[in-house]
Formats: sequence, structure tokens, C-alpha cells
Amino acid sequence: MLTALVIVFVLAYAAIALEHPIKINKSASALIGAGLLWTIYAMSMSDHHLVSEQLGESLMSTAQIVFFLMGAMTIVEVVDAHNGFEVITSRIKTKKLSTLMWMVGFVTFFLSAILDNLTTTIVMISLMKKLLGKREDRLFFAGIIVIAANAGGAWSPIGDVTTTMLWIGGQITSLAIIEGVFLPSLINLVVPLAVTSYVMGAKPVVGVADGTTKKHTETTAFEQNFMFAMGLGILVAVPVFKTLTHLPPFMGILFGLGLLWLVGDLIHRNKEDDERAPLTLVHALAKIDMGSIVFFIGILLAVATLEHTHILTSLAQWLDSSVGRLDVIVMIIGLASAVVDNVPLVAASMGMYSLDVHPTDSFLWEFMAYCAGTGGSILIIGSAAGVAAMGLEKIDFFWYMRRISGLALIGYFAGAFVYIAERNIFG
Repeated sequence: MLTALVIVFVLAYAAIALEHPIKINKSASALIGAGLLWTIYAMSMSDHHLVSEQLGESLMSTAQIVFFLMGAMTIVEVVDAHNGFEVITSRIKTKKLSTLMWMVGFVTFFLSAILDNLTTTIVMISLMKKLLGKREDRLFFAGIIVIAANAGGAWSPIGDVTTTMLWIGGQITSLAIIEGVFLPSLINLVVPLAVTSYVMGAKPVVGVADGTTKKHTETTAFEQNFMFAMGLGILVAVPVFKTLTHLPPFMGILFGLGLLWLVGDLIHRNKEDDERAPLTLVHALAKIDMGSIVFFIGILLAVATLEHTHILTSLAQWLDSSVGRLDVIVMIIGLASAVVDNVPLVAASMGMYSLDVHPTDSFLWEFMAYCAGTGGSILIIGSAAGVAAMGLEKIDFFWYMRRISGLALIGYFAGAFVYIAERNIFG
């Protein structure tokens, strides 16, 4: 069974990577892969009740991420419908592409630590659609945004799912992870930005031509500013909501979406139907990219079978016995998170290493937070931020591998070496 599962996963992964050459949508490949993996697993198990329970658990965790993604994308669409992003785009005056990239990189890096890497990626890529007229430039910026969002999420206890897992599990504490991983994460971003800005030179920013901009329904300055502030406020409030209530983030985003819906209906209640329709949440929900969401469902359910069959746990144990060195093992886990989801990899590691042997804020857990958080940037489907970017900008797997993976890889190793040096010097 295990061999069959690995073969099917590899084939599904290859089909996703080869989406453009074989002309089969990645969502179809992900769903077929998930269906086959769960079918093989179910047919090879005698305890069907256990399989159903495990599928229910996987569906629950997948649904939480999907609901969160849908909520965040809808909020971004509503703000965009009110031309709210004009509040930011009108203030960006730089004419050099490299300067803009540094600005976008740092804004994404810090915003990701406050929100999370997935939401930040959605917001920043939406902004780039307002600023950049050339598709090639937008794709490149999307790649940098993925690197910056994952780097920013790694040093914050609420910035990335895996860091949050380690925080809730007691493996790390808030202040220690910020102190220990901030500099390596910053280096993870700065190195790719430095290389990119050197290659770009003085290349100018090509803005969005007037004729190609999406036409918006006329809104007042108050409506623009208010909906922008409320949309961003809801996104920022989600981590606070999670901390105060201990409810999962998707509940916070859905609650916020309801409030935004209510306020939007009240603001536009006196307008004619034709004028009000493009500004409503119903219209925004119809515009979100459901193909990307379906792909997300497929890939997460596919990876879940590797977790339930303990393939990932076995991989972690094999690494422990054959490699031995903790720093090398954690770096390999980080690289592996570019291929499979970092969540089950970190979950397997949390189960494999005891807090008695590796206490809270020890080298293993902090380095795990960095490597698992930033390693997913190396491939486009290695992180939630990457998957979201792939859907929003229709990024080709091999284009990302050719243009962005190398930058992400050198940033990953540079940050890892900085963390190891930091630990050796300061302890």
C-alpha cells in the first residue's frame, strides 16, 4: 500500500508541475490524486471507521484553511470594488522597479508577521495588480512576495501555521522566537532582494495603462477610505480574535466578513440596485477564484494521506537514524516542506522529539520554525502563500522554479547559516 501511495502522490505532483505542457488544470490533478490516495488507503485498511474518522479530521483542517482563504479573498475583492487600494497606490511614487521591490518586500515581511503569510500574500498581490502593467513584472513581484511573506511569518508566533503550532504546543515562546529568528528571516528576504535589485539595475516601473484598468463603480472618498480601513482592520483583528477567544482564525475572518457585509449594505442601502450590485459581498463572492480554492482542497487532502499512513513520520525517523546531526536534519525537513506541506512535517517532528530532551525555545524548535516556515518558498506549491499566489496570478510551476526557486534557495541557506552562527556566538 505504501508504495502505491507514494507512486500516486509523485504522479499527481508531476501532473500539477506539468500543468501547462500537458494542458490539464492543476485542480483536476490535485482532486484525482486526493481521490486515488484516499481510495487506496481505504481499500487496504480493515478498520473503515478509523479511515472515516481520519478523513473527517483532514476535512476539518482543510475546511478551516479554505474558509479562511475564501473570507480573505472576498474582503480584498470588496475593498477593490470600492477602489480602496487607491489609498496606498496613489502614495507610491517611485519610478524604479528595484526600489519598488525593496518597498514591497519589507512591507510584506512585516505585514505577514502581524496578519499571516496567506492573507498578506493575497493583499499584496492584489496591490501589485494596481501598480504594475507588465505581466512579467507582476509574476516576478508575486514570487518575491511569497518569499517575503513566508520569511515574515517564520519569526512571528501568529505569522505562519507551523510557528503557531509550535507556539501552542509549548515548543517556543513569543519573545524567544522573535529574538532568535527575526535576523535569519530578514536575511532570508534581503539576500534575494539584493541579488534581484542588482540584476534589475535601473529598470523602470511600467504602470497600468488607463485603458486596461478595471472599471469601478463610482464611490465617494468616504466609502473608499472607510471600506479600506474596515477591510484591513478585520484582517489585522483576526490574530487578536484568535488570541482572545482561542477560536481558529477562520471563525474570526467569517465573523469579520459578516460585519463588513452588514456595514456595506447599510452604506449603500439608498442606492439603486444597478449602482449597488457591484459593491455588494454577493458580487465579491462571485468573483473570487474558486479554481484555486478547489486546488487547495485537493493538495491538502492528498498530503493528509501521507500523514495518516505515517509515511512522513517514517521519513523523519529515518533522517534521525541515518543523518544524526540536528541542524542538518532540520534543514532537510525545511527543504522537504517545499515538496509536501510543512504542517504534517512539523507535526511529525513534534511527535518524534520530546520536550524533555529538547526543552522550550531550544535550538531544535526555533530552527524548525525558521526552516519549515521559509523552506516552502523554494517551490510554488510548497506553502499556502505560494498556492494562493499561483491561483491569483496563474503562475506556472516551472516558471517559478526557473526564476524564483534559486533566489529562495540562497535566501534559505543564508538565513540558516546566520541562525546557526547566532546560536554558536550567543548561545
